[in-house]
Amino acid sequence: MMQDATATVAATVTATVAATVTATVTATVQSVSRDERHAFSKPTVPDIRLIAGFGVEGDAHAGATTQHRYLIVKDPTRANLTQVHFMPAELFDELRGAGFEVSPGELGENITTRGLDLSGLPRGARLRLGTDAVVEITGMRNPCSLINGYQKGLMKTLIDTDDAGQVIRKAGIMGIVVTGGSVAPGDPIRVRLPAGEHLPLGVV
Repeated sequence: MMQDATATVAATVTATVAATVTATVTATVQSVSRDERHAFSKPTVPDIRLIAGFGVEGDAHAGATTQHRYLIVKDPTRANLTQVHFMPAELFDELRGAGFEVSPGELGENITTRGLDLSGLPRGARLRLGTDAVVEITGMRNPCSLINGYQKGLMKTLIDTDDAGQVIRKAGIMGIVVTGGSVAPGDPIRVRLPAGEHLPLGVV
């Protein structure tokens, strides 16, 4: 029976690894954005440079401590867990079907991805972007009222509830830069899951 249990565990691990490998093969960076101003949207650029422990070079939200205008008033010494903002391009496809036109960077993200379930990643997952850059995922972005100022009714579309009554947020995820490097459209994304228990993402 122990051999059967071991085989079952091994099969489960193999399936998990296979699924992860599939995701890393197909996941890519679709677009990158940055803005030195605290504006709602960020213009797309040919490439961005990530700096370890700091964020996106030349971006208003880069820094070792929080640069979010609301959070910095509450506690300017708070660690910056939102150095890099990711959004899935698949969300823009979904929004287009609901009558909204949203392009990369317009919701304020730094990196727009394709082929990766961002919200399904556990806390502490690491994304290798291109050759060198590594970002550790810290949590989800909480949709704010500024989204309705951008397009009326859009915020309601970005917040949903599942069958269990849990709130589903679709405004992307955040991370901190572990290893610096350049990131550009077309770069592959490789996922490294954390050891131990996988914790769901909370709001940061």
